[in-house]
Amino acid sequence: MTGSSEPNGRNWQEYNESLVKRGEMYLTFSFLDSWEKDLEKLNHGKLGRRFAYPWAFIELLMMIHVIFHLPYRQLEGFLRKLSELIPEIKSTDYTNIWRRGTQLKLNIPETISASDDPVVLAVDSTGIKVTNRGEWMREKWKIHRGWIKVHLAVDVKTKEIVAIEVTDERVSDGSKFNSLVNQAEENLSGRKIKEALGDGAYDRREIFDHLQQKGIQPVIKIRSNANTKARGSPARARAVQELKDLGYQSWKEKYNYGRRWAAESVFSAIKRISGEHVMATKTENMMQEVVLKFAFYNLIIH
Repeated sequence: MTGSSEPNGRNWQEYNESLVKRGEMYLTFSFLDSWEKDLEKLNHGKLGRRFAYPWAFIELLMMIHVIFHLPYRQLEGFLRKLSELIPEIKSTDYTNIWRRGTQLKLNIPETISASDDPVVLAVDSTGIKVTNRGEWMREKWKIHRGWIKVHLAVDVKTKEIVAIEVTDERVSDGSKFNSLVNQAEENLSGRKIKEALGDGAYDRREIFDHLQQKGIQPVIKIRSNANTKARGSPARARAVQELKDLGYQSWKEKYNYGRRWAAESVFSAIKRISGEHVMATKTENMMQEVVLKFAFYNLIIH
């Protein structure tokens, strides 16, 4: 039956249409509606050479660069052809595209849908390869090129990214949990965070204490050898005791711990959409490219 739903509630006709509509996001010309107004505002009081493109158009070019891995020189060719079709757009060289693109800022709060509902966070991290070239050489000669590490807080219900931090591979998962929670509170504009979920990497006293201070229920997997003694954190001691009393399976069911996989599903979706590596070579540009990857994900799922 057309538009039928499975027992899990998914309407496949609507789901398929949502995936199709994501493709429209890759080539939208809505920036033309406010082109002149945006440029006038951008160039107001500017000294030196005036900007030729509004930020909305740079955003489109960077989405093509990040999602489709189109290098800047090929992006110049794309722009040259596009300028033949749309008179408002003037062609430029790839260095100007690169310069504007590396300055583009997409603020996470602007990509989050409006709501008053309480939020359940899933916190996790993943690695992004610094390059996709020379895998065989690195494997053969054991040359370690490193990873960029992405720490995320995800809204379990909407699958939106509500907080992000990008570091190198040496930074531990647990060290970023509290700052992600703080950032999520700020980005969610006062919406209540009800629960915060995380795996065993976040079983740390300072995390339980931080969540207790903010009135957030921790749903964090405790290490199997955890001691019920407080040792400076009564909040963690209570969590350890509850887990021992209930047993892991009952605890898991009580708190619906499987919701933690919302973060994993976001990582998987982003890597399918935009790949598992970055093309930039400078550290600061790598970080910028990774942030754009994840910010564009929020825009695409809308």
